[in-house]
Amino acid sequence: MKHRQTKAFHQKSVISLSLIATFIAPLAATASPLIPPSKTVNCEILVVGGGLSGVATAYEGLLAGRTVCLTEITDWLGGQISSQGTSALDERPTQRQRQFYSRGYLELRDRIKRKYGEFNPGDCWVSDSCFLPRDAHTIITQMLKDAEKKGNGKLALFPNTVIKDLAISADGKIINSALAIQHQPVKGAPPLNTSPLSQTIEDAYSYQNSSRFSKNVIRFVPKPIKNNTAKWYVVDTSETGEIIALADVPYRLGIDARSYLEPSSSSTTNDAYCTQGFTYTFAMESTKEPQQQAMPPFYLQYSPYFSYELKRLANFDLVFTYRRIWSPKQGKEMQFGGVKFSEPTPGDISMQNWTWGNDYRPGTAQDNLIYTRQQLQASGQLKPGGWKGGLRTETLRKGEENALSYFYWLFAGTTDSQLGNGVKQPQTNIRLLSGLNSPMGTVHGLSKYPYMREGRRIIGRPSWGQPEGFGIWEIDISRRNYNDAYYSKTLPADVYRNLKAALAGLEATSVIAGQTPPDKAMRRTRSTIFPDAVGIGHYAIDFHPCMTNSPAEAYGNKERAGERRGAGQAYPFQIALRAMIPQKVDNLIVGGKSIGTSHIAAAAYRVHSFEWSSGAAAGTVAAFAIKNAIAPYELVDNLPSAEPQLQALKQLLEQNGNPTAFPDTSIFNENWEDWR
Repeated sequence: MKHRQTKAFHQKSVISLSLIATFIAPLAATASPLIPPSKTVNCEILVVGGGLSGVATAYEGLLAGRTVCLTEITDWLGGQISSQGTSALDERPTQRQRQFYSRGYLELRDRIKRKYGEFNPGDCWVSDSCFLPRDAHTIITQMLKDAEKKGNGKLALFPNTVIKDLAISADGKIINSALAIQHQPVKGAPPLNTSPLSQTIEDAYSYQNSSRFSKNVIRFVPKPIKNNTAKWYVVDTSETGEIIALADVPYRLGIDARSYLEPSSSSTTNDAYCTQGFTYTFAMESTKEPQQQAMPPFYLQYSPYFSYELKRLANFDLVFTYRRIWSPKQGKEMQFGGVKFSEPTPGDISMQNWTWGNDYRPGTAQDNLIYTRQQLQASGQLKPGGWKGGLRTETLRKGEENALSYFYWLFAGTTDSQLGNGVKQPQTNIRLLSGLNSPMGTVHGLSKYPYMREGRRIIGRPSWGQPEGFGIWEIDISRRNYNDAYYSKTLPADVYRNLKAALAGLEATSVIAGQTPPDKAMRRTRSTIFPDAVGIGHYAIDFHPCMTNSPAEAYGNKERAGERRGAGQAYPFQIALRAMIPQKVDNLIVGGKSIGTSHIAAAAYRVHSFEWSSGAAAGTVAAFAIKNAIAPYELVDNLPSAEPQLQALKQLLEQNGNPTAFPDTSIFNENWEDWR
């Protein structure tokens, strides 16, 4: 039994009319003269984005004794588990059981347990660990301080900071410096996190002071080393791939065209506008007494979208406890649709992240969130001084409104877009938790930044077998056997043959030569083994598809047809170094969700432990490259021939407790059924 004192959150409130007003009455900005750089900061590793991948990059860089600069658009570190509010660790059972993770991720898990005296203070059922986002920031911050001390490195942390401009060498190969803007409230203005992101993001990317923010312009440059030369690496771990857009390196966005590498694609052509949905999470509390809630003025616009989705999920207590992040008292055991959970009790806090709820899923050129290269050009964001973050502000706003409307639907709604009438009942014993001391740390109650499932994904440098640029694809990780008649009927004969050959392992040559019929070839039962693997991950290919029409919330709108075909189980997989090295720019490394994966593969390469592993690799690669005076691309440019320096890097990663392969990984080991 749990016996905790319920935590009080100051400024705890319902959705009031004054709160709603912050979404419909933005604070006007006042232009002022351009501010010159207030200071110049020397870095060996400049990490852009303080999510889990960025934190892991900094962590390993500090342990290697390097000077690390870390920027973050919000005032919380941790990304998914803090500023984005998804503080429920997405993990696979076998990897979790064997504790086969990067050393920093293991430390993070241990610190969570020590913080609460248990690993799952929320008693959620989606994960083995659900906890409070604000605590995640505190834990992460202390981890970096301890790593700085242990490794004798130096950390320069820049919260509330965005990169605005890059200075790139004349040959386009080196980022020489970066200009950043750090903002803080002006005297008399509301504190940070008062207004939602859609109302502050454009101001945050402006050099000029405003009636809301004062700005400091910071110039990041390489730290001088021996012989008065300067060597540094910029690591893009931002949520949407901001630096790869600013540096204008080749990248993909949205759906990839159907091919033998991506046979389950929903489109025969690329579609950059259909990315996975993004989510503004929020926290709500179970109360003893019924609450009063004001209907948001925009509620009726979004209410046709909401649903429990499936009959086996159509139970409020089940949805509440799904990602419950705090539970001071154990409720009685319940069961619905085959799921066992403890009944919510007053004081319990639930974090909401629901596909047919606060997910917002635009998918057209009229409403896509992440601007394509063409849209960035048209809007002037690729011109010097023109960068505004690369996101459609209007879509951010609609995502915020959708999330608040979903809370009201949970409270008072009686409709269900997927299950029909008579399913949804009002639930009045809940309230939205808002205020600067609330779990999300915002006056409006929503997460400081939306949970991003997909961003811009680099196209790696040409490599053997992928002359147009390296990438990790659906067939590299999926457990699907592809004997479904859909593939033989849908794919052209030569594409189908290539698919079966690519999956045939040692029989590939025979299939290509026509000696073995494609349907007779044995399918390898493992993921692709990369000779340049520098990290690991394991998760299902999990889709939150874009909607077909605009606006996303329109009555009767459907998910993009065929998008879920690629969903399913994946084998334990690896992170190839080639997927972290962009074209053109030699001192840029990419981590997190912007590594070189396909649209379908990205649906698995996005969860917490993967982000950490990719960041651990990025930090280690950067420190290794500086120490050994070798550019990352030089570690892989002779593959598949032997690369001695690459092997030294892989050995270093393993020695440091950052696995590059799962146990018994081999082309001869086809037995992965036990890894679930």
